[in-house]
Amino acid sequence: MQKYARIKLTSPDLEQLERLAWEIKEIAEKTGVKSVGPQPLPTKRLKITTRKAPTGEGTHTFDHWQLRIHRRIIDIEPNDRAMRQITKLTIPEDVKIEITLTS
Repeated sequence: MQKYARIKLTSPDLEQLERLAWEIKEIAEKTGVKSVGPQPLPTKRLKITTRKAPTGEGTHTFDHWQLRIHRRIIDIEPNDRAMRQITKLTIPEDVKIEITLTS
């Protein structure tokens, strides 16, 4: 069985997510570690519809709000040097990162 580290990135800000994913990919290439990804996962869309008129009188008009949560997965070999560099990266506050070691 192969061992690898799965890195899951989630963020509502697509630009910061892509930038961090490519930084991780560059670290893997520089250290000579095999990597797969970043693979995009389906985007979650959280939708909220609210009524504009607070009293319920008047015309029936609504506001539609949507929050998109983008996700990426990167699989790399768990090399000490590469993992140390990944943990030292500056992670924006909108991006959540989860690293899982599997066998």
